[in-house]
Order: sequence, then structure tokens, then C-alpha cells
Amino acid sequence: MPITFKIIEPANINSIMPLMLKLTEHKTSEAVLKQRFAEMVTQNYECAAIFDRDKLIGIAGMWFCTRHYSGRSVELDHVFIEDGYRKKGLGKQFMKIIYDYVTQKGCQAVELNTYVQNYPSHKFYYNEGFEILGYHFLKKI
Repeated sequence: MPITFKIIEPANINSIMPLMLKLTEHKTSEAVLKQRFAEMVTQNYECAAIFDRDKLIGIAGMWFCTRHYSGRSVELDHVFIEDGYRKKGLGKQFMKIIYDYVTQKGCQAVELNTYVQNYPSHKFYYNEGFEILGYHFLKKI
């Protein structure tokens, strides 16, 4: 399979909506997602994507910032690979490409959150060398 990697141009950010709707299990409407992503692309956010030929099969949002405890870093967000492409080494390949890309942009660390019940992702990220640093809390106001 000829896999390619690219950064989604801000003007084309809505092209990731089919995967975002799968990831969010339609808990957030497409209209709300489009509105939020329109803002996100103006706020130190980029979206990495992987394609099988012309078919979008994976995404990873990237938030760039500088943190007091890690320096210049990227926080990965909404990492998702289509079911049919999992367990084939593609996630590891995608992460390597992301590490190389963010290193070229001056990042010294990669961070992410994963849902507590998403055990397969925990195993994957442990195998990638991630460590649990703390808990992520959220309060909607």
C-alpha cells in the first residue's frame, strides 16, 4: 500500500471530518466540529494526515507551544487510524513521521492525552516510550 504523509492545509481542514465523526462517535455534530476547527487552524494547530493513495486513513492534530516543564513541545490530539489499517505497523510509522516533523520545528517533547478506558492506546503509547505524567481534568463552564 503506497502510504503518504502530509500536513492538511488550513483551508482544507474540513476534509478530516469523516474521521473526526468516527472518532467522536457522532457525540459532537459536524457543524460544531467545523466551527471549532475553523478556529483551531488559527491557534498554533496543525493536522497531520496519512493517506492510502488518495484515501484519508489517519489523522493526528498537533498543538505547538512552549511549556515550563518540557520546553518547546507538541501536544497530539485526536490521533485516529481507520480500523482496517490498524495492527499493521502503520501507527508506529505515523508516529515516527510526526516525531521527525516536530523535531524539525524545534520541539523537544511530545505530549498527549488518551481516554482512561482506551487500553489499546495505552499499550501503544507505552511501547512508543511515553510515560504517564499526570491526570487531565476538565470542567465545562
